[in-house]
Amino acid sequence: MTRFDVAIVGAGIAGASLAAELGDRASVLLLEAEEIPGYHATGRSAAFWSETYGGPAIQPLTSASGAYLADHGFLEPLGSLHIGRADDRAAADAFVAGFAQSGIALDHVDPQALVPGLRAEWTIGIMEASCAYIDVAALHQHYLARARRSGATILTAARLKAAMRGPHGWRIDTGAGDWQADILVDAAGAWADQVALAAGVTPMGLAAFRRTMVQLRTDPPRPDAMPHVAHLGGQFYFKPEGGGRLWLSPHDEIPSIPCDAAPEEIDIAVAIDRFEHVVDWRVAAVERRWAGLRTFAPDRLPVIGFDPQVPDFFWFAGQGGFGIQTAPAAAMIAASLVSNTPPPQTVAGIDRKRYAPGRFG
Repeated sequence: MTRFDVAIVGAGIAGASLAAELGDRASVLLLEAEEIPGYHATGRSAAFWSETYGGPAIQPLTSASGAYLADHGFLEPLGSLHIGRADDRAAADAFVAGFAQSGIALDHVDPQALVPGLRAEWTIGIMEASCAYIDVAALHQHYLARARRSGATILTAARLKAAMRGPHGWRIDTGAGDWQADILVDAAGAWADQVALAAGVTPMGLAAFRRTMVQLRTDPPRPDAMPHVAHLGGQFYFKPEGGGRLWLSPHDEIPSIPCDAAPEEIDIAVAIDRFEHVVDWRVAAVERRWAGLRTFAPDRLPVIGFDPQVPDFFWFAGQGGFGIQTAPAAAMIAASLVSNTPPPQTVAGIDRKRYAPGRFG
């Protein structure tokens, strides 16, 4: 039975980035339940990088990831316009105050000047110029390629059946054979608590929520140059895509069991209704619709670290909807913990205890 230093369950962005960052520090087995890696949340991302998205507790991970993403060509300029009506003034003030110490440039602007057709009641605008498109597929493939180059073994259609902990590490039973590893990493997204149960580890109380996205064509066509637009109250966001299209979400969070998520017609209708209360454009066509699962811990922060009761079981889960934009920094932190090596300077100043599993007692 082949033995590895580290076995990672889940080859989405979390597992792939960790396998890549571990590099030659450890022999790595990367296990994916589906036929292709990234089938679920990773492959259904809204594909933007925003330092404010997720709030001040997520921002350090996002900001620390920016240089890696930009240096490797995964970001393109976009900008994000956060908008509100008169009754959103308190939310706008809280939004700006929450990032006052972050160094992020947030400028008050006239939203009417940036979004042609914006309805008159949308008078509050805060511009986050650093927001960017992110090439999710390229980033994921980059990490998988890095992992392979460092010698990682990547197996698909290898769903975890059980993991048994003994005096010499883990024995791992999968649909693709049995394996041994010193450390077992749970990077299984919405299935993370199920993986923990299969390994005899107490679940973290991770919860999955469905998020809906639709691709639209509008009449008139959306402007050639416009930013990502998000409601300060969290009711919607939309962003330009190629060929005059828009991606729109009602920013929904519908509780879900772990599954191959699919959009509901009611959520699509809600998204379009909210959109039509923002701009005077007509929805000419709904070209695509999809849904993905965002998985949160009870405090909505990632869970990164060794289990406090099972010291060779490592949690790398609960990234919510921020797993893509925080992937470089989160993987650097996780790799340093798994390998017991100092973290890179890029993430040395981030408080890792904030994300540790032990915070739940």
